[in-house]
Amino acid sequence: MSINIRFWDRIAPRYARMKLRDPDSYERKLAMTRAYLAPGARVFELGCGTGTTALNHAPHAGHVTAIDCSANMIAIARDKAAAEGIGNVTFEVASLEDMPDTPGAWDMVMAHNVLHLLPDRPGALARIHRMLKPGGAFVSSTACAARAPVLFRAIVRTGHALRLLPLFNFLTEDQLRADIRAAGFEIVEDWLPPGGRSALFLIARKQS
Repeated sequence: MSINIRFWDRIAPRYARMKLRDPDSYERKLAMTRAYLAPGARVFELGCGTGTTALNHAPHAGHVTAIDCSANMIAIARDKAAAEGIGNVTFEVASLEDMPDTPGAWDMVMAHNVLHLLPDRPGALARIHRMLKPGGAFVSSTACAARAPVLFRAIVRTGHALRLLPLFNFLTEDQLRADIRAAGFEIVEDWLPPGGRSALFLIARKQS
């Protein structure tokens, strides 16, 4: 089992109990996303965690397929869907590489708190671009922590080297924007919530 799976499996129960640090910003992100959702839309979410965002968007979409590498995260997400009576979300234990590489299969792809954790971000973005229909939306919220304190960065990198923590890429906002544009997307929404430590929220279109 990989370090990533072990880490996320271990923290899944605590992750599920965590309260939102900034509920107002989260609600704004939901609203911005829904502006790009049409009734009947097929939505795919990468790294869905315990399913909160997928379940919030389910009433506004046709069907949501949400994946995560952690079986414990997915078990919690399925329990939440059952408790809320939401039937148009499928939660699966999988990675992006496990998904069929079918061009134009999705109206929207979401990746929240994921892109900075990927070992091959350009490859993942290229695959996401293929997965989307022309005009489809890619929605992401990403920690851009290149300016984090030196000690914090050293601890995270040491923890990863010791196989205690998952990979964490310390990105700048400009680097992330450049990567998304290089994959063929046009960024149409670009919002950094106030506070200085918040994730960069982007919505990008696959050009027709």
